[in-house]
Amino acid sequence: MLKGCRMLKNEGAVGLAKKVYKRICKNSITYNEWFYKNYPTAHEIEKQRKFKFEYNPLVSVIVPVYNTPLKFLREMVESLENQTYSKWELCIANGSEDNVDLINELKRFNEKDSRIKYVTLKENKGIAGNTNEALKLASGDYVALLDHDDVLNVEALFRMVEAMQPGGIDVLYSDEDFLSGDGKSHIFPILKPDYSEDLLCSHNYITHFFVAKRKIVEEIGGFRSIYDGAQDYDLIFRCVEHAKTVKHVPRILYHWRMHEASVAGDPDSKKYAYDAG
Repeated sequence: MLKGCRMLKNEGAVGLAKKVYKRICKNSITYNEWFYKNYPTAHEIEKQRKFKFEYNPLVSVIVPVYNTPLKFLREMVESLENQTYSKWELCIANGSEDNVDLINELKRFNEKDSRIKYVTLKENKGIAGNTNEALKLASGDYVALLDHDDVLNVEALFRMVEAMQPGGIDVLYSDEDFLSGDGKSHIFPILKPDYSEDLLCSHNYITHFFVAKRKIVEEIGGFRSIYDGAQDYDLIFRCVEHAKTVKHVPRILYHWRMHEASVAGDPDSKKYAYDAG
C-alpha cells in the first residue's frame, strides 16, 4: 500500500498506470495462445467420440455457397467431418451454376460422405433464397447455421447436443471468435451473456453458432429475402419469439473467418447488411 502511494507520488497517475500495465502484460498470454492451450486434447476428443447421449438428435447444418474459394470451402467441410458428434448432415445450396470447379468439389464431397448433400441452383436467389434451398435438403431435428467460409470447433455439435439433454431445447447459441484468413490465428473472442431480449433488440449479439429446432424454422417460413444481409438476425428474432426455451452455451464453438470480402474482415464490404439490419 505504502509502496503504491510512493509510486503514485513519484510517477503520477499516468506513469503508475503504465508501470502496472507493463507488469500485467509481462505475465499475460495472447488470446491465440490461450485458445490453443485450452483446445480439447486428443484424449478429450476421443472420449467425446465414444460418448453416448440419451438424446441423439440429427443436426442439419445448412450452408449457402456462392463462388466460394475452394480452400475455404474445403476447410468448412473438414470442420464438419472432424466433429466429435457424428449424427449430422451438411446441406449445401450452390448459387454459382457456372463455377465448374466448385460443382466438381461438391460432387466429390458427396461421393466421399453421404451425409453431405448439395444442390446446384439454376439461378442465384440471393443469400436468403439460397439458404432456403439448403433448408429444403434438411431432414434433421435441428437446423444449424454455418457460413461457407467459416469453420466450427471440433466439439461444436457435441457441446450443443450436450446442452440439449435430456430432451431438447428449442434454440441454442454459443460464443465465437474471429479467424485469420490463413486459418492460423484466432483473435477477438466474443463472450456472450445468457439470453437477453433487450440486448438482441439493440443488435444481433447471438450471430454464431445458432441452432434451432427445424420445426420452428419451417413454421416461421424460413428466411426472408427482404432482409438479405441481415437474414440471420431476422430469423433469430422470429425463432426466439416461437421458442419456449433459449439456451446459451458458454463455449467458443464458431470461428468467423476474416478476409477482404467478409464483414468480419471489412465491415464496409457489405454495407447493405447494415441497412437490412
